[in-house]
Amino acid sequence: MLSLRRRDIVCQQAVELVTDYLEGALSRRERRRFESHLRGCPNCSAYLEQIRTTIEMTGAIDPEELTPDAKRDLIDLYQRWRSQ
Repeated sequence: MLSLRRRDIVCQQAVELVTDYLEGALSRRERRRFESHLRGCPNCSAYLEQIRTTIEMTGAIDPEELTPDAKRDLIDLYQRWRSQ
């Protein structure tokens, strides 16, 4: 059984910290803990890369190139997210 020290983080915590990590919003201590977890966790490392790729790809979308259906779908998705 894995023994976690108080300063260790687990996968659920790492997933919750991804956005703050990418935005540079973690404290130096939190960033070290996060990066330490990534070094030992291929799943969380892969998740971080998926999020980076998603951000990169969505940042490249030109709104004028979206079809009307795609625009409606995105607006609907955003509105459902906001209502939660």
